[in-house]
Amino acid sequence: MSHSETPQIFERRAFLKQAGLTGSLTLFSEARGKDRLPAIKPTTFQIACMTLPYSRFSLKRALEGIKKTGYEYVAWGTSHDETGSGKRVPVMPTDAPPSKAKDLAQRCRDMGLKPVMMFSTVYPEHEHGFEVLKHRLLQAGAAGIGQVLTFGHTKGGNRKVWIECFKKLGPIARDQGVLLVVKQHGGSTGTGEACAEIVREVNDPGIRVNYDAGNVMDYLDLDPIPDIKKCAEEVRSFCIKDHRNWPKDQDCGPGFGEIDHYRLLHPVAFTGRTIPLCCENIFAPLVPRPIKPEGIDILARRSREFLKTIISGLHS
Repeated sequence: MSHSETPQIFERRAFLKQAGLTGSLTLFSEARGKDRLPAIKPTTFQIACMTLPYSRFSLKRALEGIKKTGYEYVAWGTSHDETGSGKRVPVMPTDAPPSKAKDLAQRCRDMGLKPVMMFSTVYPEHEHGFEVLKHRLLQAGAAGIGQVLTFGHTKGGNRKVWIECFKKLGPIARDQGVLLVVKQHGGSTGTGEACAEIVREVNDPGIRVNYDAGNVMDYLDLDPIPDIKKCAEEVRSFCIKDHRNWPKDQDCGPGFGEIDHYRLLHPVAFTGRTIPLCCENIFAPLVPRPIKPEGIDILARRSREFLKTIISGLHS
């Protein structure tokens, strides 16, 4: 081994040791008689902003703000006030034809934004959960959106119903070239570990985990750092929000709360995969939210720059 190779190898060894992977990934080369570690590619993190922080304003203004604050990727939120009347209009109605999703995705791309995720807006245990989720997958497939986000009721999802639903949806998701990702939302599915257990039982590559550290801390008052280590292999995206327990119990934007984002992203920093980081909450705690979209623009840019700094540090 040359001296120039040594720091990189030891850096990689340190990462593997912390991630608990050294035993399974260390290789021996008989030809050269030396320990060799496999090439571990850094994760490609796609920093996206959801339209959700701009929900008090039109979707058009949301997309314009996300673009001008430096994002290349966008995640569709749930609804927007299109007229200033306070009445919310869905970003994508659950019964809209897939062609409508395709048109909106093209509108985003024409602005220089690649859509990477859309909300399902339905719980898997809902009486029409399967039908709505199936149609969402068709919408996402037509739009070229890689992930549909779902989650369970805060009282806890019905495990049997979830598994049966996901087993039927998995092949549909794969056929559309889409992942159905489930995030934590309190109750019996309030941790990444619990969501990963369901995903593993479903055992379909079309169903994976979205990690929401803010929800884990908010709903269950648990430290998300130990939890993500238990589900990292199944994680394919993040809903980015931070959380504070003091001086007020409150969700907030990344870096404003108590979650260490270096530790949060470290277990998935070298997967070789592409993982969207979708900013769901960008707001400062304790102070009123901006009443003008320009104020949200400032917070959106701050969140992107914060995450970019974290990623640069982890990959340095």
